[in-house]
Amino acid sequence: MEMKSITSSKLSSVGYQPNALILRIEFIKDGVYEYYGVPEMYYHGLMEADSPGLYFKKFIKDKYRYVRLQNQS
Repeated sequence: MEMKSITSSKLSSVGYQPNALILRIEFIKDGVYEYYGVPEMYYHGLMEADSPGLYFKKFIKDKYRYVRLQNQS
């Protein structure tokens, strides 16, 4: 999944897999999480938001099942 950098104080980069409805978010402090069943409109909204952190909190956080990915080092 291609990750795109994002300007945010909380988020570092974001990726989306439309055929599987998977949103991947790399947080600056908390690592990488995948959110499942996220409609594509929320990915675009997140990428275009003036405040991606607030958009995430309002539309994605606690609304979709997620897992934290292990560090890949």
